[in-house]
Amino acid sequence: MRRIPKALRLELEKDPYYKKCCITGITTGKIDWHHNLIFAGKQVNEKFCILPLAKSIHDRITEYKEVCDWVMLNRATDAELERYSKAIDYKRMKEKLNEIYNS
Repeated sequence: MRRIPKALRLELEKDPYYKKCCITGITTGKIDWHHNLIFAGKQVNEKFCILPLAKSIHDRITEYKEVCDWVMLNRATDAELERYSKAIDYKRMKEKLNEIYNS
C-alpha cells in the first residue's frame, strides 16, 4: 500500500466526500481510502482516484471494481484522464461505464 502524502491526506480529511462510502453512502463504521488507479505499477496519489469505501466494500473490492472505476472516472477531468490513458483509454472506458450506470 502506498502512503498518501501528508498534504493530500489533510485535504482529504477536510473534504466531506471522504466521510462516507462512495458506493453505499454509509457514514458509520470504518471508511477506508482506496487507491483505485494503478499506473506504471504504482498506486496513484491523486484526489480523483482515491475513493472512500466502507470496510465491508473494501474487503470485497474485486466485486466492486467496475463501479469503483465508474465513480473514479467521473471524478476526473479530461486532462487527468488523458495523463493516464496510455495502455487503457480511460475516456472511452468512462463512456462505456456511463452507458451502463447512468441508464
